Amino acid sequence: MKALVKARPERGLWMQEVPIPEPGLNDVIIKIKKSAICGTDLNIYRWDEWSRKTIKTPMIIGHEYMGTIEKMGAGVTNLKPGERVTGEGHLACGHCRNCRRGKEHVCENTVGVGIHIDGSFAEYLKIPASNAIPLDSRIPDDWAAIMDPFGNATHTALSFPLIGEDVLITGAGLIGGMAIAIARFAGARFIVASDLSDYRLDIAKKMGATLTVNPSKGEKISDAVKLLKIKGFDIGMEMSGSPDAFVEMISNMYNGSSISLLGILPSDFKVPWNEIIFKAITLKGIYGREMWETWYKME
Repeated sequence: MKALVKARPERGLWMQEVPIPEPGLNDVIIKIKKSAICGTDLNIYRWDEWSRKTIKTPMIIGHEYMGTIEKMGAGVTNLKPGERVTGEGHLACGHCRNCRRGKEHVCENTVGVGIHIDGSFAEYLKIPASNAIPLDSRIPDDWAAIMDPFGNATHTALSFPLIGEDVLITGAGLIGGMAIAIARFAGARFIVASDLSDYRLDIAKKMGATLTVNPSKGEKISDAVKLLKIKGFDIGMEMSGSPDAFVEMISNMYNGSSISLLGILPSDFKVPWNEIIFKAITLKGIYGREMWETWYKME
């Protein structure tokens, strides 16, 4: 089969012919129909510092996809050939403390599809049957291929109650935009989105943002607070990985508020801990999707 392979420890990807995988006892082989590109895939292509530490070449990359089940191991009983599926990209061990208490998304032995084992930039993909997610027929293929990032948005947005709350989202890219729509659907009152791109902010408005803020034009989140006549935001969703955005978010949160952190912030910037502590702000780091509650909420 054809596959896009990180064949060498340097910038680039290579199209290669590789063997079609065979299923183990409890595995499925998925015939890939659509596969989306994640920022992680771009990082691997560029061979950044994280990739150099994490990826063992050669490796087929890609982890956002959908397709149909082509073949199954003898132990698989809950799926059938031809079934439309997508898949959870984190393989949990099932035996560590977190797995045994229902927190597989923070398994201490997590293996990533397209990171540690061959991924979906290929004609066929092998994953454990327990990671395959059957798709409702009403979900189009294009949507199904981005269930992975949609799950990140869902996990971020629904980590705290949203009904009647005022929400600030910093970073209005793909995941931030989806989080805006989720927050609107889930009953948030005001939703303010900030980003440096007017193109993204236009999409944010279409997704349900009450107001948008572009700091590159001198606009401030504090001005949105005044315009909406609120004391601060109840829920924050940090999607940008920008220290400036995070600091401004902290400054505009209400006392006792909560923040979901999806964006990866640099480790060497000065965190405003005094303000976080004295405002009694709750911070929650977001990693992937809760297995399997996030998937239930997504559908």
